[in-house]
Amino acid sequence: MGFEELLEKVGGFGPFQLRNVVLLALPRVLLPMHFLLPIFLAAVPAHHCALPGAPDNFSNQDAWLEAHLPREPDGRLSACLRFTHPQALPNSTLWGEGQDPGEQPEGEPSTVSCPQGWEYNHSEFSSTIATEWDLVCEQKGLNKATSTFFFAGVLVGAVAYGYLSDRFGRRRLLLVAYVSSLVLGLASAASVSYIMFAITRTLTGMALAGFTIIVMPLELEWLDVRHRTVAGVLSSTFWTGGVMLLGLIGYLIRDWRWLLLTVTLPCAPGILTLWWVPESARWLLTQGRVEEAHRYLLHCARLNGRPVGEDSLSREALNKVAAAERTVRRPSYLDLFRTPRLRHISLCCMVVWFGVNFSYYGVSLDVSGLGLNVYLTQLVFGAVELPSKLLVYLSVRHAGRRLTMAGTLLGSALALGFRILVSPEMKSWSTALAVMGKGFSEAAFTTAYLFTSELYPTVLRQTGMGLTALVGRLGGSLAPLAALLDGVWLSLPKLAYGGIALLAACTALLLPETKQAQLPETIQDVERKSAPSSLQEEEMPMKQVQD
Repeated sequence: MGFEELLEKVGGFGPFQLRNVVLLALPRVLLPMHFLLPIFLAAVPAHHCALPGAPDNFSNQDAWLEAHLPREPDGRLSACLRFTHPQALPNSTLWGEGQDPGEQPEGEPSTVSCPQGWEYNHSEFSSTIATEWDLVCEQKGLNKATSTFFFAGVLVGAVAYGYLSDRFGRRRLLLVAYVSSLVLGLASAASVSYIMFAITRTLTGMALAGFTIIVMPLELEWLDVRHRTVAGVLSSTFWTGGVMLLGLIGYLIRDWRWLLLTVTLPCAPGILTLWWVPESARWLLTQGRVEEAHRYLLHCARLNGRPVGEDSLSREALNKVAAAERTVRRPSYLDLFRTPRLRHISLCCMVVWFGVNFSYYGVSLDVSGLGLNVYLTQLVFGAVELPSKLLVYLSVRHAGRRLTMAGTLLGSALALGFRILVSPEMKSWSTALAVMGKGFSEAAFTTAYLFTSELYPTVLRQTGMGLTALVGRLGGSLAPLAALLDGVWLSLPKLAYGGIALLAACTALLLPETKQAQLPETIQDVERKSAPSSLQEEEMPMKQVQD
């Protein structure tokens, strides 16, 4: 008897599983609020060089700026330069302080970088890290780098949590993630310098990686085959709720320190919810911890109303399951590449996850040039994720995981590609394509979590998720930096996001289908059942169960 049969006895979908989904909803809401926080936290409001005060009789602000600031090639007043000496304007007698009219320079007037700092328009944001530490003009790369540092932390944390949760359990490491996210988030909000902020945000990313690695498998390992899809899509809607909630909170709280504090403090009640979150019985059995697994299974049966006593769910049966599934040695990342089928899956998943993250965060963090204010854009980007969840739910049930994964990535690539062809004046078309790209990229993200969790065996599921999330976060960390390519060619970032998404779509077709397949428990199950379609003639097809 395998674990699927045990789960059938105690109930594979019922009040016990629904309670788990609710208890694990908070991490799913908090993740997008932190991951997309730079939209508000690092926003760069309109700014120009700090200028000497205008004379009392000089009330025309536009003329005052015109006298002090040069114009860019596109006609806008410069945000990074000012004239060395104020320029005389038509019908104006403005001259530089103490400057004789005869000293007015001829030809192109000289300019200088802002020696007295910058003045910012605070109508939309009262304070951001850009205004706090003047991360504009020559320093704008440091502003973008904060997102890269954060996702680099998530990358490292994904490796650590994936490995440690396979060794020490999902529940214990989830507690570590909650506590460390709370402490480091508070430290970030109290930062007194850019360096302190960059370090604490990087460490916060490492802490939050635990949520990305642990939550989905912890839910999945208590679910039967028939309900994995609906539960996975239902759980992912909490991410969408977090995206929309961030727009509302960002609108209400315009100071970056209070905004960061607001999205961090919910970790405190999250720690208390762990009292009711069960450990994965699948994982306990693979570790030979039969007594603990027996206790959780009985609790599951009671909540689901299944008449299962200690005799019918005997320890002898559990011992047999544990003996079949127990791992002889601790899992390692090398195990993901030792055997041909698992190596094939791991390499393909790495490419897919890089493409999913790179395109998703490339689209999500670029909210400029859409003709909407940043708050409305964030709300629309969140709202479009809801129909994308429905698309995923219907598609994975009928077309399967593999085609859904490839199709959503292809849709994202096409939306980004067509957006390059749209002229800047056609803002409505550009906005529509950006929203479509966001919807498809979110659908790809939802499918990736479900698909990857089903590809890896229980003994290596967290390790495999950790590896793919590592590569994915590498894509997420490079996405903000790719936005700087607009200095080379304005459409180059969109071309990069779309091209990588297209490559990932093609790679997804090389993965095996997992629709209606039992979760593999051991490496041997993967080698026997998870052959890619091109190799299925050599291997036994995956065991199918009735939907």
